[in-house]
Amino acid sequence: MSDTHKKGHDYHLVDPSVWPIAISFSALVLAIGAVYFMHSKSLWLLLIGLALTLYCMFMWFRDVVIEGEHKGDHTPVVQIGLRYGMTLFIISEVMFFVAWFWAYFDASLFPSLAIGGIWPPKDIVTFDPWDIPLINTLVLLLSGTTVTWSHHALLEDDRKSFIQGLVLTVILGFSFSLLQVYEYQHATFDFAGNIYGSVFYMATGFHGFHVIIGTIFLAVCLMRARKGHFTEEHHFGFEAAAWYWHFVDVVWLFLFAAIYIWGS
Repeated sequence: MSDTHKKGHDYHLVDPSVWPIAISFSALVLAIGAVYFMHSKSLWLLLIGLALTLYCMFMWFRDVVIEGEHKGDHTPVVQIGLRYGMTLFIISEVMFFVAWFWAYFDASLFPSLAIGGIWPPKDIVTFDPWDIPLINTLVLLLSGTTVTWSHHALLEDDRKSFIQGLVLTVILGFSFSLLQVYEYQHATFDFAGNIYGSVFYMATGFHGFHVIIGTIFLAVCLMRARKGHFTEEHHFGFEAAAWYWHFVDVVWLFLFAAIYIWGS
């Protein structure tokens, strides 16, 4: 091969890919399906959009893994860019939760006369913060410890402890979701008809959704770890998952303090 075609830099110029336009179209179908479901209660278009979106996500992430693990395109310079991207993504997620905290504090610090001028509203029976919410807090704090243990084990090239820490973290994340479902089933208020239920479920529900995403993220890292992926020097995929998980932990601590303890 001629030297003219040899790459003389550490940057990665991505190959043409169909997945960006495909996932954009899939997200459009998903959004239209969601609106259609809200008006007609028919699920078929929503499920098609969800299936297309998940398929495109899987294929796109697969290509990125191949770039990093098999083609060697994720050089140290490229990894710096990936870290910047993940940092900006987490900052955007922080701003997302700021909106829900803003809504909660606006409603709680300045309760309207329509709800009696008190917070919580007089007809609302709040959760005991020292029951399921405290257990969930301990579960998430423990999961933050296990994912950190897993990370340090990888840095020490202790793959057995690396995988064990990941297994425990995934189990704890799944346990948190189960406990939150149990909590929601025993709530005395629902989403519609009152400001307390609206801000409570939007804030804690979106956090629960992020826990599910983070658990899937770490489960994928666990499958990759079992296949021999990740080394001491090259493990950004796992590192990004660990960053995301710590972000989820911190948000929950604020939710626990503001909504469950102070808000009750």
